[in-house]
Amino acid sequence: MSSFGPSSFLLDDYLEKLPGATFRKLYQQPSTAFAIFRRMLPPLAKVYVQALLYSPTPLTTNDIELWTRPEGKGTSNRAIARLRSLHIAQLSQSTRAKKAQDIQLTANFKKSLRLALEGGGSHNSFGVPSTLPTDPKIHIQYLDQWAGRIWQDILYYVVNSVPMKANESGGRHGSGGGGPKRAVRELLKMGGLVREGAGGLVQISEHGFNFLLQEANAQVWTLLLLWLEAADRNKALAKEQGTDITGTAIDNVEMLSFLFMLASLELGRAYDTSALTETRKNMLPALADFGLIYIDRDRPQQYYPTRLATTLTSLSTMRSVSASIDAATKKTPGDAGSLGADSTPTAPADENGGIVVETNYRIYAYTSSPLQIAILKLFCRLHMRFPNMVTARLTRESVQEAIKEGITANQIIDYLVAHAHPQMRRAAAARGTTVIPPTVMDQIRLWQLESQRMQKTPGFQFKDFESVEEYRQLAEYATEIGVLVWKDDRKGTFFVSKVEQIREFLKARKKGN
Repeated sequence: MSSFGPSSFLLDDYLEKLPGATFRKLYQQPSTAFAIFRRMLPPLAKVYVQALLYSPTPLTTNDIELWTRPEGKGTSNRAIARLRSLHIAQLSQSTRAKKAQDIQLTANFKKSLRLALEGGGSHNSFGVPSTLPTDPKIHIQYLDQWAGRIWQDILYYVVNSVPMKANESGGRHGSGGGGPKRAVRELLKMGGLVREGAGGLVQISEHGFNFLLQEANAQVWTLLLLWLEAADRNKALAKEQGTDITGTAIDNVEMLSFLFMLASLELGRAYDTSALTETRKNMLPALADFGLIYIDRDRPQQYYPTRLATTLTSLSTMRSVSASIDAATKKTPGDAGSLGADSTPTAPADENGGIVVETNYRIYAYTSSPLQIAILKLFCRLHMRFPNMVTARLTRESVQEAIKEGITANQIIDYLVAHAHPQMRRAAAARGTTVIPPTVMDQIRLWQLESQRMQKTPGFQFKDFESVEEYRQLAEYATEIGVLVWKDDRKGTFFVSKVEQIREFLKARKKGN
């Protein structure tokens, strides 16, 4: 997987909605500039940033065209569009070449990225390590299992595999079954990942199933972005009602900056909470509820970032994140099912599982994970369960029941493909076929078509252009930056998945740039 993965798109959608003033504040922190540089940019955009970072003069678009082949023009345009949408670079009319534009880095981003690469300054943007003695039992393995238990509680709640007790505060951190805190549960409901069904029982939604299909890093960002949006709404409401007269509502700029800072910290090291601003100190309890940081109750002056936090802006260790979360669900005979401050985690066992799908719709899942079994129950009929395997079957009734709950056929297929047994992958690669038998995939889609005939795609339609030339230029630009979904040249209209960059291009065209 490249460094421009699913969670990048989640964060990118949120960042594109932010105004330029917000980015100028964000880029005052070197850790933020560095995190966005290494995580949010495609490879070619990174090349442009590196070329501009120490260049005494701006580059022109003519210079950039010389670096790329004609067939790579679309990739180059998408890279520049990404730099502009994140307010990393800006374009202006060139003073050196006619019919060309100058491209240069924005001042705050350039200054902060230089600081991040060169060091220096007193910004404390990359955390202040604690000088106090640390508890020797708090090590990387302990943090992995602690964060894994917290995150599993959240996933269990989404899939409705853990019955919630009637209490307000939720289970204790690491209780391995008590469920997430009440604030986290409300956040999941607000984000539409779960909904309350008959009798007050929590049921998974279409968005919730899509959440479970994501890799661990994307799941974390999904929850964090819901948290950011909730903070935005609360702040706007407080301002409207005049209740936030002291300005104590958490600002989304401060929240984002702190998240990017956590991503740059060292796993297993304790950091000083007194070096944080008051706003960031107020964020610590919520981040602990998500499993991103650990605070020893005997040493509240220290906080430890977990692997869920340190990999927020990196995909190189996502396999380790998923492995640590899976290992946290395995309980050894000596494990009482809890991981509190007084317990020491056991060594996680290596669990190599996978799903085998046969042409007769039978499924064999080599797993002992209660979470994976609960997910299979959403669209399969379980038959038998063994210590390390369950057998199930895809039926018309089980698939259509899942579809009624908002789960799509493609999501079911994606899950089976993502969790396919390694031997199925090797066999499919040798034969040059799909991992899941084509007959099974076609039948799942046909079962969905029996009740659903249309597929929805959110986006924006453009029509009623001033001229054919304007339509052609905008449609070509939408194709180049990869947001065009559909177009009709005869009627002069097209449909795109994102509108922000098209709007900026249209404004620039009106100005003659």
